[in-house]
Amino acid sequence: MSERVIALVDQRHPSLPLPTLLAGQDLSALPLDGLRRPLTDLRISVTDRCNFRCSYCMPKEVFDKDYAYLPQSHLLSFEEITRIAKVFVGRGVRKIRLTGGEPLLRKNIEILIEQLAALRTPDGQPLDLTLTTNGSLLARKAQSLKDAGLQRVTVSLDGLDDAIFRQMNDVDFPVADVLAGIEAARAAGLGPIKVNMVVKRGTNEHEILPMARHFQGTGIVLRFIEYMDVGATNGWCMDEVLPSADVIRLLQTELPLVQLDPAAPGETAERWGYANAQGEHDPSLGEVGVISSVTQAFCGDCNRARLSTEGRLYLCLFASQGYDLRQLLRDPAQSDHALAQTVDAIWRGRTNQYSVLRGPDTASGPGRRVEMSYIGG
Repeated sequence: MSERVIALVDQRHPSLPLPTLLAGQDLSALPLDGLRRPLTDLRISVTDRCNFRCSYCMPKEVFDKDYAYLPQSHLLSFEEITRIAKVFVGRGVRKIRLTGGEPLLRKNIEILIEQLAALRTPDGQPLDLTLTTNGSLLARKAQSLKDAGLQRVTVSLDGLDDAIFRQMNDVDFPVADVLAGIEAARAAGLGPIKVNMVVKRGTNEHEILPMARHFQGTGIVLRFIEYMDVGATNGWCMDEVLPSADVIRLLQTELPLVQLDPAAPGETAERWGYANAQGEHDPSLGEVGVISSVTQAFCGDCNRARLSTEGRLYLCLFASQGYDLRQLLRDPAQSDHALAQTVDAIWRGRTNQYSVLRGPDTASGPGRRVEMSYIGG
C-alpha cells in the first residue's frame, strides 16, 4: 500500500489569460472545441463550503476550522450566475447542474433555481436543470427546490452501513438522514433520482452489493464511481482504486446484468440494466452505472464546462487553471454579446483530454489540479 500524503496547498490558482476578441467575430454557428466537441453541459458551483469532510474530497486535515473560504464578495451573485448561464445557453448549453461544495448551503438557493428555470434555449425549450447534493439538507428542502423549478437531483451516498458512512463523511452524519432526504426528493417529484457511490478499495467496497440490493427496482439509478485523482489534498493513490470492471463482476455474482446503450451523447456513466430470467433487461428492476474515471478515459465526447463559485471557467475536472469571467461580468462595458464571444473563443481553443493523456495506471499531467470541492464533480 502506498503511503498516503496530503499536500497542504491553496485550491485557487492563477487565472489563464482571456482570449483576444476579433472585431466582427462570427456567432452564427455554435462552437466546437479543438477536438470537435460541442458545449452542451454547464456545471455551476455555488459555494466552496461543505458540511461533510469526506477524505476523497475535503479531508479534515486540510479543510479545518482555520481554512480560509471565499469571502461573500468574491462569490458570483445569483444575478451574475443567471446572466452568464443565459450566455452559455445561447452558445449551446442545454443542461445546467448546480454543485458545490454542498450547494444547499448557499442561502436562498431556491431564488437562483427560479431564475435558471425561467431560461429558454433559442428554440424555446426549457433547460435540463439538476443539482448534486450530499443529501444532508434534502429532507427539509426537497419540496421548495421542486417548487422553484428544479427537475431532479443526484445524491452522493458511499454506503448503507452507518458506521462506514459516518467514517467516510468524517462528521458523524447518520446515513438514515440521507436516505430520508432521498425519499423526500422522490415524494416531491425530483426525478429520476441518481445516487453516486465513490468506491475506495479497503474502505467501502463491501457496500457495493448492499447498495445495489437496496436501490434495485426503486426507479433510482445507482452509479459507482472510481476513486479519482482530483486536486492535491485527497492523498490519492492507485492502490485504493477499485476498477469499474471489478465492480461489475462483483454485481454479476448475485445480480445478472446486461449492458445498455448510452442515454445521451457525452454521458460519463457506462449503463448496465438488471436482467430477467431470459437474460434481457427488465426495466422494472432498473439499472446501475459505472463511471470509470481512472481506468477508462471518456474524454472523447466530453461536452462539459465548469464555472467555479467565484466565476472562473474550467474546461476539465482535472484542470489546474481557469478563465476569470467574473471580471467581465462586473465590467459595465461588457455586453452579453461580448461575453458570448469570449465563451466561444475559450471553447474553440479547448483541447483538454486529461484522462487520455494520463493513461489508466497512474496519475500524471498538471501538478496542481484544482480541487473538486471548488468546481464540483
